[in-house]
Amino acid sequence: MNDLRANLPKYSVWLSLALLAWFVIAAFGTKIGLIGWKFGFGFMTVTAGPWLMGIVALVALIALALAWTATPRGAWWKAAIALAIPAIMFLALLSVRAAGANSPPIHDVSTDLRNPPQFSAGTIAMRSDWGANPLVDYGTPLGQLPLWADRVDGDLAVQNHADVIAANYRELQPIPVGAATREQATAAVVAAMGEIGLDDIRADSAAGRVEGVAETFAYGFRDDVVARITDTRIDLRSASRVGVGDLGYNADRVRELSEAIRRRLAGG
Repeated sequence: MNDLRANLPKYSVWLSLALLAWFVIAAFGTKIGLIGWKFGFGFMTVTAGPWLMGIVALVALIALALAWTATPRGAWWKAAIALAIPAIMFLALLSVRAAGANSPPIHDVSTDLRNPPQFSAGTIAMRSDWGANPLVDYGTPLGQLPLWADRVDGDLAVQNHADVIAANYRELQPIPVGAATREQATAAVVAAMGEIGLDDIRADSAAGRVEGVAETFAYGFRDDVVARITDTRIDLRSASRVGVGDLGYNADRVRELSEAIRRRLAGG
């Protein structure tokens, strides 16, 4: 028993490091395709993650109490470190959940709510191969869409994507082309997409369309981005491949891309 008491702080540190390894495997095993996102994110992170954090924190707390009250005092600082790791991770998880609760439960936003830019056949095929969410109709109430039918109720159930975007992201507006030619506008969009870190950027001047792919650092979640360019305006759209809500990431991306395009069109 005395050996266990003396070694428990060390064991708790090992458990905390194992917890870190669990989340690293969840995040980057998913990213490189070693495990599916539903297992890596859904089970390992969302379902099992909080339980594991709680177990590790409890062991570390017991180790801290035993080490602090021991005579002579044990390696309490090891237990403190072991307790800090799950505590910090739990706070981070709470922060993400709070962001989700404060964001609209959608993952597809556009600057044109009546006629959002359409993705190319190549992107549609790529999304299909990926098993991605179907692209939504902006005019259909959320309560009538399969992905949201069991997740929304009340006023939200009768609102469509256009309603939700208009209420929450009013700043997302079309970009005036001004005096720029369509070729200049296309070049500005391509450069802006590269600036904000999009990959697989593809321009189709004849169709007036530029597309790119955004990928998160952890988990490797991908969002498809499209810009529609006409003689008078540029409209943007960003849609996640998986998930229901997006924590506001697609709106942030459209906002960032819009600012980058406007700077280029203004000669900045």
